[in-house]
Amino acid sequence: MANRSEPDRDPLVTGAESEQRRSAAARLFDIRRVIGGLFAVYGIIVTLVGVFDSQSEIDKAQGLRINLWSGLAMLGFGLLMLLWQWVRPAEAPADQEHQSGADTPGGSGPGAADGR
Repeated sequence: MANRSEPDRDPLVTGAESEQRRSAAARLFDIRRVIGGLFAVYGIIVTLVGVFDSQSEIDKAQGLRINLWSGLAMLGFGLLMLLWQWVRPAEAPADQEHQSGADTPGGSGPGAADGR
């Protein structure tokens, strides 16, 4: 049993299918989706609590419906994160094969533009 650092390649998977899988995985684990979803859910909960606050709870906050306003702010932030994720979806990182070609002295790798 050999210990190889590279995973086995599926001969039926083409390069385009592999790229689609990597892109889908990058979008699935995008932190903007997680943060936006959590803030939106908690924002809805806190907003509903703020809508049904009793007068004694409003008096504790010196007449301000703090749960309502903070819930609306959380909901707005969550929706903004989800919108950002939808407008600019995450892209999969480049393969090592693609990166090795960019680091050649004549290539367009880091430092190529400033002559380093």
